[in-house]
Amino acid sequence: MANVAVFAQLTLEALDADWQRNFVACAAAGAVVSFTGVVRDHDGGRSVASLRYEAHPGAARALDLVAEQLAGAHDVQAVAVAHRVGELIVGDVALLCTVSALHRAAAFAACEALVDTVKQRVPIWKNQRFTDGTAEWVGL
Repeated sequence: MANVAVFAQLTLEALDADWQRNFVACAAAGAVVSFTGVVRDHDGGRSVASLRYEAHPGAARALDLVAEQLAGAHDVQAVAVAHRVGELIVGDVALLCTVSALHRAAAFAACEALVDTVKQRVPIWKNQRFTDGTAEWVGL
């Protein structure tokens, strides 16, 4: 992971795609790939009104480890990942991942791996609230 810039954050605040792009930018990178996970208005055929993300106390460290391990395992220049917690509404950005690499194939592969690994290994759960007044936990 020599000279790979890594940023990982859990936050209650809105996520900033421009900040992440600037963080991963470097003269050697020929590709920057981002993933923006947005709260959608439906799930399983039901209309979503809002949701709340809850994180385990160790989630921030788990997110750090995921970003650091990805940086060491992929041919990348920089990695940035941020996940919102707290109350979100439809259209809010919940997960933002940005990766720079020398070439696009490496950037796409690393960004996809980052998203998948965050979802698999970082203990964050969401409580979806539906427009019919019901709610359900996802990811427990």
